[in-house]
Amino acid sequence: MKIFISGGTGFVGGHVTRELLSRGHELCLLVHRRSPAVEGVEQIEGDVTRLESFQSSLQGCQAVINLVGIIRELPSKGITFERLHMLATANMLAATQAAGIRRYLQMSALGTRPDARSNYHISKYRAEELVRAAHLDWTILRPSLIYGPKDAFINMLAGQLRHAPIMPVMGNGRYRLQPIHADDVARCFALSLEKPETVGQCFELCGSDRLSYVDLLDAIAAAMGKPAPLKPHAPLGLMKLIIPVMQHLPQFPITSDQLQMLLEENICDGCWQKTFGFKPRDFREGIREYLGG
Repeated sequence: MKIFISGGTGFVGGHVTRELLSRGHELCLLVHRRSPAVEGVEQIEGDVTRLESFQSSLQGCQAVINLVGIIRELPSKGITFERLHMLATANMLAATQAAGIRRYLQMSALGTRPDARSNYHISKYRAEELVRAAHLDWTILRPSLIYGPKDAFINMLAGQLRHAPIMPVMGNGRYRLQPIHADDVARCFALSLEKPETVGQCFELCGSDRLSYVDLLDAIAAAMGKPAPLKPHAPLGLMKLIIPVMQHLPQFPITSDQLQMLLEENICDGCWQKTFGFKPRDFREGIREYLGG
């Protein structure tokens, strides 16, 4: 199968492209700049926010995958949820329909829902609504926190631990996460193309380990061969005053939106395993492979 992918050069995209290539698929990747050639991969220079830059490139493809997404806005650089979630999705859907392609896969996010409070989840839900209204053979995947060798979140926490054995915790730290390995997410995308029963369905993807935030910090330290860090607790009331002021600085590690999502938790029931037929990787074992414990 020939598959057109946007977002295929990012962290998750790298895992998805490798999985699809291993299954014999031919890929067309939408890229800003061409990189060294890879067998089985055609690179299409374009911009997902500019439909005219890539629309004609979908001809001859049998499926489309949209992996484009951001976790944090940088409006001064044009990086916003409106552009990279809604506009990008609208353009991908328009190009898919113009090419006469029926199969369409969209990466969303766990926690996306109509009554979401974070702008991130609100924009993801609006993008999902565009997909559901497009009259295509669509599948939506909502991963929880995704981890892997090139992830942002786990590696950021590990980087902090390398500098000092102190990890500040906002609030009580009991809010839970259920991370899933990028390889498992990639496998679900590939299997969705093979399983007709995934058409018209939305799947929440999460790992097998449900950890509180403080347990997550301890697990990262253990994977690095370090003792559990000191975890001073920062009052939520204080953080809710500080973060809105500081979040405009790109180097500040968290935004109000991200704090809201953290406190809401990031867990699911794991029902996706019944459809896709495999168990997710163990979190502690998975991070040990690249954190060097």
